Amino acid sequence: MLRLASASQTRAQLLRDAGIAFIQESVDFDEESIIATSPKNFVYRATLGKFEANVRAFGYDDEYPLLVADTVVASCGQILRKAKCVDDARNILLTQSGSVTSIITCMIYQSRRMKIIDISTTEYFFDDFDLNDVERYLQSGEWRGKAGACMVEGFCKHYIKSVKGFESTAMGLNTDLLKVFIK
Repeated sequence: MLRLASASQTRAQLLRDAGIAFIQESVDFDEESIIATSPKNFVYRATLGKFEANVRAFGYDDEYPLLVADTVVASCGQILRKAKCVDDARNILLTQSGSVTSIITCMIYQSRRMKIIDISTTEYFFDDFDLNDVERYLQSGEWRGKAGACMVEGFCKHYIKSVKGFESTAMGLNTDLLKVFIK
């Protein structure tokens, strides 16, 4: 059993699908103040900040190891964070349309016996998004809270031309790697 320090329902589902027992509770960390020049630096600093905040709140032990993660999307040389409004989401999605998009997830797992720090990237080459599909997706609100307004398991799935990496990484947690170490 581990403590998933994330409010993400997608990360929780990934753990369930991987057969990893967990409880889900976390404290907030404000990542808006992070200044980073690269997506990997940003996602590492955000994950480390979340890790430190949750260690202070919950600690960790072998009964409840701590797992935190963060995800960032990058495309066309830009770090694409969570959209603040529908216009922001539209711009973020149009940046990814017809482009290579990197989805980078960092996770930190800590028990008394082991610490794992991983930064994994999954790259997608997307076909051009249909503008009517983009507008329907924006109206659905499913983009809210998603790094890069991107849902590779939802809206973006239809537009994937090729992929390199694990889908779990793109969905917010590299469970393919995590399972190797904790099972």
